[in-house]
Amino acid sequence: MSEGTPQVQTAGHVLERARWAARAFARYSAADVQRIVAAVAEAGHRDARHYAEWAVRETGFGVVEHKTLKNEACSRGIVAEYAGEDFATPRIDAARKIVEVPRPAGVVLALTPSTNPVATVYFKVLLSLMTRNAVVISPHPMARECCNAAAAALAEAAVAAGAPDGVVQCVAEPTVPMVTALMEDPRTDVILATGGTAMVRAAYSSGNPAIGVGPGNVPVLVDASADLKAAARRIVESKAFDNSVLCTNESVLIVEDAVADRLLREMERCGAAVLDRADTARLSAYVFPDGRLNVDVVGRSASWIAQQAGVRAGPRTTVLLGSFDVAVPEEPMTHEKLSPVLGVLRVPDAQRGIEAARAVVRIAGAGHSAAIHSTDPGTIMEYAATVPVLRVAVNVGSSTGSSGLDTNLAPTMTVGTGFVGRSSLGENLHPRHLVNWTKIAYNADASVPMGDFAGLSPWRDQTGPVPGYPVASNDRSATAAPAPGRTLRTERIVADALQFRGTRHNGDDERFRAEIRRLVLEELSQLRKG
Repeated sequence: MSEGTPQVQTAGHVLERARWAARAFARYSAADVQRIVAAVAEAGHRDARHYAEWAVRETGFGVVEHKTLKNEACSRGIVAEYAGEDFATPRIDAARKIVEVPRPAGVVLALTPSTNPVATVYFKVLLSLMTRNAVVISPHPMARECCNAAAAALAEAAVAAGAPDGVVQCVAEPTVPMVTALMEDPRTDVILATGGTAMVRAAYSSGNPAIGVGPGNVPVLVDASADLKAAARRIVESKAFDNSVLCTNESVLIVEDAVADRLLREMERCGAAVLDRADTARLSAYVFPDGRLNVDVVGRSASWIAQQAGVRAGPRTTVLLGSFDVAVPEEPMTHEKLSPVLGVLRVPDAQRGIEAARAVVRIAGAGHSAAIHSTDPGTIMEYAATVPVLRVAVNVGSSTGSSGLDTNLAPTMTVGTGFVGRSSLGENLHPRHLVNWTKIAYNADASVPMGDFAGLSPWRDQTGPVPGYPVASNDRSATAAPAPGRTLRTERIVADALQFRGTRHNGDDERFRAEIRRLVLEELSQLRKG
């Protein structure tokens, strides 16, 4: 792609602003970070339902009430989860004679999906801010408007709480050339890719560090020892949650033959419709025309899908159950559906069920998630050891269980699939994945003393006004004439640096003079390149 295209230029402007914010934010203290994170989380929580309604209206996916719960979990819930964790203060291990100094990634490029748009924006923004990173959101085009509005609200709250201008940004018009330019630009320090396989692969091949996740296709095994009534309720509620747009939702139900009829009856009482073979064939043909997922079904209600497919189901049906005989790639119902459609496979015993679950995951969803309803620890252990996934939800709905909302896994909108799923991340995304630690390591010999680092920190509290982002030299909104020999951008850099210096201690004068010199030289270098 030509470096002069509008998409590349726009990407460059966004990333330069983010880089400027990241440099400033990297020197904030833990107290500053906590104040900013709390303010942003409150802003997100306050408007959780508003953006849930907007996301459903814009994308047509999901359920407002459920998206509201996810937005709340990814705002106040995230802050509560990591309360007391500090990613800004140096850590001292006197016994090992090691001091660890946190080093933020810098500029985080966060790619977000259409299925969980605002919750993912909330989640990735808060994780970035907890670790003193700037974040650029690149939303899915189908959810562009709600994501831009949500990101703008979070950015406003962050700046009002003292964060640098540009610490949270969102791409207004996401296009393939724009996203490609953002991913490949060296000013992007790490990419958080949540979405389709093609996009994740593009992130990994961008030349920049990337944390990407693969698709889900969750098998759920119900063995003869399970509490069938509880299992039925949990599976139906999980499959109906937000119309199954979470990649952790159950895709194939595998049940021991001895308890299958009782389980299905219980599921019918909970709102599921058990289809006969003819209706299952009609449903499969509609959901997978020509063997490929019909995107029209994604995030739609069970009753809507049933009507479109021409199958019998009541208006209050929340899940459609269609049986099949063998877990092979040619069987459409073994694949991920992202809709309240659940394939059902009967097996003679738990061992055959484990083998079937393994087959389902090998067809699609390797490394992601699986679920089991059982009271037998031996079966549960063998299931976890045999099925190639990195999280197994036990006696809980997988939608909210594997994503950490109803278990003690890290709550997340980004699920790592590890080596088997061709991902660099093997767990639920956590703030620690966005910060490195420089280790000061003393001689291990006991005769060599370690210095006293107690109370020392290279950062100081941000007590004064935060400088605004330097205005570009061609910004028509800047009306003041520059001093001789300076562009408007250089003039603003100098003014901001001097203002910033006024909020610091006098001993920092030389550092700020050096910073001014560096910025001016950088500006002159850019002019020469132009």
